Amino acid sequence: MMRAIKVSGDTLSWEAYDIPSEVPENHVAIDIAWTAINRADLMQRAGVYPPPPGASDILGLEVSGTISEVGKGVNHLKPGDEVCALLTGGGYATHVVVPAVQVLPIPKGYSLEEAAAIPEVFATAWLNLYHEAALKPGEKVLVHAAASGLGTAVIQLATALGNPVFATAGDAEKLETCRKLGASGVWNRRDGSFVDAVKSWGGVDMVLDPVGGNYIAEDQKVLNVDGRIILIGLMGGRMAEVDLGLMLMKRHRLIGSTLRSRPVADKGDVMSALYQHVWPLLSARQIDPVIDSSWPIEKAGEAMAYVAENRNIGKVLLQVAG
Repeated sequence: MMRAIKVSGDTLSWEAYDIPSEVPENHVAIDIAWTAINRADLMQRAGVYPPPPGASDILGLEVSGTISEVGKGVNHLKPGDEVCALLTGGGYATHVVVPAVQVLPIPKGYSLEEAAAIPEVFATAWLNLYHEAALKPGEKVLVHAAASGLGTAVIQLATALGNPVFATAGDAEKLETCRKLGASGVWNRRDGSFVDAVKSWGGVDMVLDPVGGNYIAEDQKVLNVDGRIILIGLMGGRMAEVDLGLMLMKRHRLIGSTLRSRPVADKGDVMSALYQHVWPLLSARQIDPVIDSSWPIEKAGEAMAYVAENRNIGKVLLQVAG
C-alpha cells in the first residue's frame, strides 16, 4: 500500500491507496520524498482544471525522491538513484510511476528538498521562453506574478541566458526579491497600470502572462514589433479585449501554452533541454530554485491556502518522507 492526499469536497485527507502492480515499459517508480504546490493543484482541487485523460487524479505535478523500480527499456536510471520528476499528476503521495523521459537526476550538490522545487517551474520557464517565444539573446521579457515559483525561475533563467527581465508583483518585498534575482525593471501592480513603466524601460519582446483578462490589452501596448504574448494562466479571467489592428501592424503573436496536457515525448524534449542547458547553471549555483517554505504533507490544506492567499515568494514544498 501507499498513501496519498484524497480530495473530498473541501476536505483533504491522507489515505491508503493500492500501489500499481507493475512498472510499465519505459517508466520508473519513485518513492517520493518531497513534492511542491502549483496553482494548477489549486485549480484542480476547485474542480476547474481536471487532469488529462488517463492521468492520476491525485494532486501534484512534480516530486523528488528515490527510484524504487525501473521498467523494461530504461537503461539510464536505476533503483537507488536520487531524482526529480515532472508529473501529469500523482505527486501528493508516497509513490508514483512516471515515464522515464520525465525524470532527471537531481543536480549536483542539491538536496532532495531543493530538487523538488525545480521540475515544474524550470520546465515551464524553458518551454515558454525558449520554445514558444523562441527568445534570441538580448530580447527583453515582461513577467507578471514574478515572485511566484515560476516567476523567480523565469527571472533567473532569462537573465543568465542574456534576456533582460521586467517584473511585476503585488508588494515591495516581492519586488525587492525580483531585483535581487536579476530583474532590471520592476513595477508594483497596486500602483496601477504597468504600461508607462515598461515603455520607459524600452518595451519588451515577450510577455509571460499567467493573468489574462484585462492584462492582455495592456501587454499589447508594451510589445515591440514581432512581440509575443505567452498566455499560461487565467487568474484575471478568461475574456479579454485584443487590438487586432495593433496585432496586425506590429506582427504580434498571442500564444496559449500549457505543459501538463502535452504528450510524453514533448515533456521528454523539455526535460532533455533542461538537462543540457539548465542543469549546469543549477549545479554551478548560478541559478537556484527559490523556496518560500516547507510543510508536512499532512498539512497540505493549510499550505494550499497559504499559496491561494498569494503569501509565498517562490515555491511552497510538502515533505512526504523524512
